Amino acid sequence: MPRATIVVPAYNVAATLGDTLASLCAQTFRELEIVVIDDGSTDRSVAVARSLGDPRIRVVQQPNRGLAGARNSGIAHARGEFIGFCDADDLWRPEKLEAHVRHLVANPTVGVSFSGSEMIDEAGRSTGLAQRPRLRGITAAHVFRRNPIGNGSAVVLRRAALDAIAWRPEGETLRDWWFDERFRQSEDIECWLRIALTTDWEIEGVPGLLTRYRIAGGGLSAGIARQYASWERLVEKLAPLAPEFFARHTPAARAYQLRYLARRSVSSGYGPEALRLARASLGASLRPLAEEPLKTVTTLAAAAVLARVGPGPVAALRRLAAGRT
Repeated sequence: MPRATIVVPAYNVAATLGDTLASLCAQTFRELEIVVIDDGSTDRSVAVARSLGDPRIRVVQQPNRGLAGARNSGIAHARGEFIGFCDADDLWRPEKLEAHVRHLVANPTVGVSFSGSEMIDEAGRSTGLAQRPRLRGITAAHVFRRNPIGNGSAVVLRRAALDAIAWRPEGETLRDWWFDERFRQSEDIECWLRIALTTDWEIEGVPGLLTRYRIAGGGLSAGIARQYASWERLVEKLAPLAPEFFARHTPAARAYQLRYLARRSVSSGYGPEALRLARASLGASLRPLAEEPLKTVTTLAAAAVLARVGPGPVAALRRLAAGRT
């Protein structure tokens, strides 16, 4: 019986799935299974998964249910007491799973273990950027405002922590839900927040950039409104669980979320949108300015410059700073 399960949601990811699974098969912790959930793919994703020939890989096929639905199916099929998630375009360092299992075994009150992440581009090359989050003393407020877990491929959880938040919505006949399948965005933080708000399980990180998180270029601007609307829907859904908590922390959390979207817009070259979001962040709360003045001011300045001069000069400055011109 495997001690750990890695769930890999897969939807038309034949181009990257092989590298992802190779990184998981290379884990130094060997008592594992890899459950690939083919979420209605129409490309060669299933053939790629099966071509590796590793008996630890199981492929489960289902009609498309979205990322949250694929993760739920993976949890339902998981046999391990520890469950990690790796999206099919991300990579794990060989020592990642071992570090998390060791962390969880040594700390029986911790239910959610995570790591920092190195950012890679579409070709798998390091961008020089990284998520280096807070690792200790994490409260529900930290999860809500800054989401130190960072991305869905960074986390390994106890099965018991997931089962503490399981429920079965009306009309669901197949299995319990852990992630809310009504969310197509913000499903990660919605799940982490429910754990933080409704259970006694602690959330802690381990040192190191153990996840290689792929940043896809293009297409962000069209999704900004949907991403922000999904975040607001998360607040609306969870606020009845802890009304005083959300009344106290929502303004600052909203400001951080808007600043994050502004920075993503800057990275994608969308100046007017970036400037609008940066200004909206300051209007929501000055907490990010007080807590992280350099990052907040830099975001506003970059958005203003980009909105004024366009992406060309900004891209040239980025290349010059990176030594590529």
